[in-house]
Order: sequence, then structure tokens, then C-alpha cells
Amino acid sequence: MKEIIVNFDEYKEVLGEGDRNVIKIIEIEDNNYVIKSFKIPNLLNQIVYRFFRKSKAERSYAYANELLQLGIETPYPVAYKLCVTSFLFKKSFYVCELVDSDLTFRELTTDFSIPDHEAILRAFTRFTFKLHENGVNFLDHSPGNTLIKRKKDGYAFYLVDLNRMEFGKMDFEDRIKNFAKLTIHKAMIRVMSEEYARCSGQDQDQIFNLMWKYTKEFQHRFYRKIRFKKRIFFWKQKYKNRVSDSPI
Repeated sequence: MKEIIVNFDEYKEVLGEGDRNVIKIIEIEDNNYVIKSFKIPNLLNQIVYRFFRKSKAERSYAYANELLQLGIETPYPVAYKLCVTSFLFKKSFYVCELVDSDLTFRELTTDFSIPDHEAILRAFTRFTFKLHENGVNFLDHSPGNTLIKRKKDGYAFYLVDLNRMEFGKMDFEDRIKNFAKLTIHKAMIRVMSEEYARCSGQDQDQIFNLMWKYTKEFQHRFYRKIRFKKRIFFWKQKYKNRVSDSPI
């Protein structure tokens, strides 16, 4: 495993690659593992992660073990590795077993022709209720971060991308707010609010109204952030073009 992490850039099978992280599937002795490489943070966070705060990789490993102890599924954690200097934090890696899932929650938001769509959605809501009852506030409870596997007796749900979690008793509003990032579709929110009301014994209309409110608030913040980033990019490009056109 150490040798693979050292030679991480040489492996080609990329599961996901973004601005911050790279995820690859690597086979070791007939077993498949997922290795997530967290990119080097900015200078301030290099100091913070070196001395004051646990890294994303270390938190992912610790939270995965805590979830498993609570009976909540997540790909089995294998290892994490930190790359540091005397004063700065650099790269980090998190390794877990690969789960052969059938779909993620994201597919439920884009393909309403899935035959067991509503059954999965209701089971997912019961799973989320279980998280809340166990004091697990998954702050990145978003469409791509739950793997779904069909089983003979129902469905299994596996949480991934674990580095942002809080543990402790959740009040009613925090529980409902936890659904805000999952979907923009009112019909899905209605089904989830109905199922959560059955689990919790709370009023269904109140749950639906709060879910919809928090969903709209999240969408507003999300798109406002995108517009801001586009403006910054526009002015950067304009400045760059102005400098390149300068005769000096």
C-alpha cells in the first residue's frame, strides 16, 4: 500500500478528478481499493493541518470507523497517509475498499423511470433517520455521497466522502436541514417528508415545508456562489488580457 501511494500518479484508472482531489481504483492481490488523494491546501491551511487540526484523510478514516461501530455502512477503511514537512502539511491520502454499488442517490434525481425509485427513496429516508437517531450529522449529505446497493431483503446505503461530519444529538430543524442538498424536485421532497414523518412521529406538513424551505435556501446560496466565481473569473481574464496586450 505504501508503494502504491508513493507511485499514485502512475496509476491510470481514475474514478473521479476535481479541482481539489483525485480518486483512483487500484487492484491489490485480487481486491479493489479506492485511494483518494487530497491536494495540497493553501499556505494557511498547510499550517493549520500541520499543527492544529486533523487532515481530511485522517478525519475520513476516523469517521469511517465510528460509523461502522454505529452499524452505519461505509466502504471499509484501510489506511490513511499524511505527507508533511517540519512546519507545513502537504498531500494526504485515504484508502478504503471498493463497494460494488448499483447506483448513487444522484441517479434518483435524474432518472425517474427507475422501477423501484420510490422504494429506494423511502428506504434512503429511513436510513437518514437512522443517522440522525445515532447522532450523525453528515454535513456533505449530497447526491453523490451515498452509494446504493440492492439486496434480497431491501437496500444497503454506504456513505462516502466522510471528512465533514458532526456527532451529537440533533434537534428537529438540524435533522430536516440535513436533506437540503439532496434534490430540487418537490415530488421527491414530498415522499421523503412523508417517510420521515412516519419514522419520527412529527407532522408531515411541517416537515415538508421545512425541507422545501431549506432546499430553496441552499439552492440560492449555491447559485449565488457560482455567479460570484464567474464574476471573479471574468475580471481575472479581463486583467490578464489587458496585461498581455500591453506594449511594455
